[in-house]
Order: sequence, then C-alpha cells, then structure tokens
Amino acid sequence: MSAATHCPYCALQCAMFVEAGPEGAPATRPAAFPTNRGGLCRKGWTAAELLASPQRLTRPLVRAERTAEFTETDWDGALDRVAAKLAGLRAEHGPDAVAVFGSGGLTNEKSYLLGKFARLALGTSQIDYNGRFCMSSAAAAGTRAFGIDRGLPFPLPDLASAEVVLLAGANPAETMPPMMGHLAAPRLIVVDPRSTATAEQAVAGGGLHLAPRPGTDAALALGLLHAARAQHLLDEEYIAARTSGFEAAWAHAAGFWPERAEQVTGVAAHRIREAARLLGTARGAYVLTGRGSEQHATGTETASAWINLALALGLPGREGSGYGCITGQGNGQGGREHGQKADQLPGYRRIDDAAARGHVAGVWGVDPAELPGPGRSAFELLDALGTDAGPRALLVLGSNPAVSAPDAGRVRNRLSALDLLVVCDFVMSETAAMADVVLPVAQWAEEAGTMTNLEGRLLRRRAVLEPPEGVRTDLEVLSALARRLGQPAGRFPADPDAVLAELGRASAGGGADYAGVTPERLEAGEELFWPVADARATTPRMFLEGFAHPDGRARFAAVGYRGAAEGVDADFPLLATTGRVMGHYQSGAQTRRIAELAGAEPEAFVEVHPDTGARVGLGEGDWARVVSRRGATLARVRHRAEARTDTVFVPFHFGGDQAANNLTNPALDPFSRMPEFKVSAVRLEKADPADPAEPVPPGAAAAGG
Repeated sequence: MSAATHCPYCALQCAMFVEAGPEGAPATRPAAFPTNRGGLCRKGWTAAELLASPQRLTRPLVRAERTAEFTETDWDGALDRVAAKLAGLRAEHGPDAVAVFGSGGLTNEKSYLLGKFARLALGTSQIDYNGRFCMSSAAAAGTRAFGIDRGLPFPLPDLASAEVVLLAGANPAETMPPMMGHLAAPRLIVVDPRSTATAEQAVAGGGLHLAPRPGTDAALALGLLHAARAQHLLDEEYIAARTSGFEAAWAHAAGFWPERAEQVTGVAAHRIREAARLLGTARGAYVLTGRGSEQHATGTETASAWINLALALGLPGREGSGYGCITGQGNGQGGREHGQKADQLPGYRRIDDAAARGHVAGVWGVDPAELPGPGRSAFELLDALGTDAGPRALLVLGSNPAVSAPDAGRVRNRLSALDLLVVCDFVMSETAAMADVVLPVAQWAEEAGTMTNLEGRLLRRRAVLEPPEGVRTDLEVLSALARRLGQPAGRFPADPDAVLAELGRASAGGGADYAGVTPERLEAGEELFWPVADARATTPRMFLEGFAHPDGRARFAAVGYRGAAEGVDADFPLLATTGRVMGHYQSGAQTRRIAELAGAEPEAFVEVHPDTGARVGLGEGDWARVVSRRGATLARVRHRAEARTDTVFVPFHFGGDQAANNLTNPALDPFSRMPEFKVSAVRLEKADPADPAEPVPPGAAAAGG
C-alpha cells in the first residue's frame, strides 16, 4: 500500500506518501512538491502515528450531565439526541440560540457545507471559526490594500530568486521547516522579539535580526518607511502609477524618524536605516508577515503598515518582488473563503451584500431573505455562550477552543454554561472532554477533499485508508443532522466531489472563484491557483496587470502606531508573548499524542533571560507560575541569554494548568476582531508543579481590557 496525499498540519501542505511501515502500521515518507521539494518536518514524518493510535475515538459518546462519565452509543441515537436538542432550543429561543464553531484545518468542502448548514439547517447567524485567531488581521489589511486577500499572491518558489526577504513576526525555521529551502539564497531581515531559529539563520547568512519590544511592530514599519524615503529609496514612479493614498500614509510615517522609532521599539536607529537600505536597493525583495505582527488588537493597522512599506518600495504586483502573508493552518486560506466566517458567504462574498446573497441563495434554492445576516466574531461568539443573549448550544468541528482561545479560563466557563455542547473530533481534546456529545470523525488520510495552501494553490487530499469501523466523516455528520432537522435529502451531500461542484457554482464570480476547479484537473496534476474561473483558468501570480480595486490601484492605509492594549506595572512587570515550537501544532490535541513529539517537548516552558529569572529566584529547569491579569500557567524555566530582559515566551500547545492562553488578552482589533494573543503583562513566581496554576483574584481580570 502506497498512496500520495498531503500533510495534515500547516499551510505548506507538503506532499507525502502514506504506506505500510515496518510493523504494518501506516507510515509517511515525503513526495516531491513545489512547497516542500521532497522534504518533511518532524511533524510530517510522524503524522501517520495518530491514524492507528489507541486514543482514537471510534464510537459516539454521550452523557446525561457534565459531571457524569461518557457512555458509548450508536450513531442514530447520538444524532437523534443532538438534532432534537438543537430543534428544541431553536423553537424555544430562536435560531441564534444555536451556534457553530469551525476550523482553518477543515477541507474546502467541509468549510463550505458547514457555513451552509449553519445558515439553512439551523438558520443561525452564529457561526465563526478559529481562523479568526490566525489570519483575520492580515486578511483585512490585504483586502483594504489590494481589493482581495490571498496570503501569498505568488508561488512560494518565487522567493528563492529574491535578494532580500523581510519576515515580520514569522519563524518558519521552526513552524514550517521545509519553507526555509526557499529562503536559503535571499538575505533575510527577521523582525521578532525573540532570537528564533529563523533569526539565527538570518544573521548567519549576512542578514539582520531586528528585535522590537512586543507590540511595537507598527512603529518599526513606520520607521523603516521613513528611513527608506530619507535615503531616496522609494519607487516614486510606481507610487504615482499604481497606488493611491501615499501622502495620507506618509503623514503618519513622517513622525517616525529612526531615532524616534528606536525609542519606541528598542531597535537601534542605524539598524533601521540598514534594513531599509537592504530592502530598497535589492533587485528583488519581498515583505512577508506572520502571526507575530498580526495577533494584536492593532493587528490590521500593523499589517497595513508593512504593506505600506512594500508599496512604497514598489514591490507588490511585480514578478520577483511582492508582499505576502504566511498562512498558518492547513486550510487557513480556503477556510476563510467559503462561508464559515460570521460575515461571509462562499467565494469571499460579504453576507451583507444583496447581490452576493442573491447569487448564493439561488445556488442553494432558497429565498435570499431566508439567509441570516452577520453574526458574532469568534471570541465574541465564545464569550456569549450560555448567557441570556447568547447561544445555548454549540457544535464544534476541528477546533479546540478550550485551549486555543484567548483568556481560555473565561472561555471554558462559557462552554460549561451551555445547554448542549457537541464536538466532532477523532481524539478526546480538552474541548471534547467538556462536551455532552462527542462524535468520532475521520482523519486526514481517511477522507478525500481539497485544500488551499498558503500560495492559493488548490490541491487534492486523497483518502488512502478506510476509517476505523464506527467512524464517519464530518460531511456525513452534517448531512445526517441536516436531514433530521428537516432539510431535503439532497441539499447536504456527503460526497466531497458533489460538494466541490456545488462550491464551484456558489463561488463563481466571487473574489475567490473556484468555478473551474474539478477533481479531474487536480488528479491530472494541473497547478490551480485561485481565481479559477473556468476550465482553463489558473492564476499563479496576482496583480501583475492591476490590483483588485475598480481603478486597478493599490491603496495605502493611513495608519499610525498605537501601543498594546495593556501595559506593564509593578504587579505585572514583564511582557509575555506566545507562539509555536517545531514539535507541536496548534493546541497540541494531535501532536501531544504522538510519542516522538511528546517525548521531545513533553511540557510547557517559559523562555526567560537569566537575569530576569534570577530576580525572582528562578533557575534553569525550575517550575514557574506565569501570572497575568486574567489567569496563570505553569511552565518549566528555560534560560536564554539572547532573550529580551523585559519579555518571556510561552508556547501555546499545552492544556490545563500549562495552557498559555490562560494568560492572553481578548482585547479585539476593531477591524478584524482578532484578539491580542502576542502581548500580555505578566509576572513570574516560583511554583510547585503539584499545585494548580491558581487564577489571579477576579477583580484583577477587569484590568486586562
């Protein structure tokens, strides 16, 4: 047995073969593909282990009350119970009493059918997904600047021909190791408060590491723009011919000469000038942003500041140069295009646009008036659960918000207040463990579907194994529930190819047009980058002839610098930032169950400068309690001489008392509704791991914003 498919993890979607290993259990090996070029990271090499894990869920689980143990039941009993409870809550409290929470890891077909299920089968506006926590700020900034958002509007291999690449808030050497092969030739400028593996590679290759104080990336971007103009590096001809709004944007950058930017960011003025010179004199250059710049209450403005820099240098819409956002989740791009966001319909259409509603309603065979309007964004939805004005039931697919949401203790309280929590998963995640009903679903190698990777490239995930007996696909679950809720039998197909065909019709004419995407084209090996409007179309490089605004021009955004939503004080004197490590992925629900990965990174840690640790008596290997205004987490101390003395780092892959998101601030970006994951004011305390990470007094929580 050997079959080609794609990795279940990040947005590189590395190609791999799944085959029988030495003991007969499934194993993976890399396959040639443009993103991974025949390589895999540690997660990809071990991805098959979970397919045969004894921790797989294979029977529906139910319980009469949250304090009771789960018992196994049959599918009909479980689905009947869920449908009856959903219908009862809708009848008593209205359609918005039920809600749906999706994922950037779902296939395009699942993302599409989930949005349709929420709006037709449930009639609710209350649907959003965990991609709101990942890509929403860059998406909002990209749409404002270019008229549409595609993470990388060019193929990933284009980066290899550049002279300089700036990475703002991205650490692909640890989070996407195969991507680094595309970054071996350019000189790298890495913007990150931490001295990461990517920053170290940049310095070793003759590039730069700029380490701003957390939350000050926008000030650094403004300082770089100022330095570039002062050195006469702006592309004035490009600005005049292909953009609008430069003067309004410059009015903000004009006040951020490098010395002032140094005062705000801590990055030396001469290094700001050097970075601007490297970018501005390169024959080919790219500016790429990641979560470090975007997961802030000012994330959209910060992403816009980086886009302004790229536009002023004349990079976007030219071969060999550009701006892009590095998508994180496996289908983070496709997952935000086809309807599982609160304000969205398929094809990147807005749900409050009358023409969009009419088009999609026509495909679905309903009156546009039947479609609900926009609902709450992800955190606002989670925070409303179980309240008088909020949803009383929640269906979760592919997400673990008990660990991944900001102010996670608060979110767990809201999940506990629900009348009904239903989780579709293949392992007992922390969120599933809180549920009333857990439905066992297939994994990546057990079902077919399409994904859209970080380049906007459509690819085919193949079903290479049969799921275990008793397991169903997410599409089968949605189809069965829809029928029980009174929907016509054919309205919610369970066959992924049938769903893809309908998705193509629903997205036709939209920004993310998949009308020409077919399984046959993908199986034949065609390279399809959206928009794919017909049977011949593909768009590997966007914006070469013009941007997606009606006048064809890109828009500068008039953005300045605003600080983080909360600051340090005597009680919380340090800044905590969060992120990924190489061995784990997202909330860790999958990777913490893989022996090799769990063995390499078995517990949470806090990365601390030795002097910072010494001030509170914390030595290497000690257990620390990291405390914010919202909660606390336990973590093992790791001293790092390269760390900033005012900043600590905690990975977010662990649950319970070791959950980094017990700390994080749910203050929201006003445009994207992205929470501020990357800056939390904290203190360090010595801890005994036998003691729980007790929350701070309730009165302190209000200070977090």
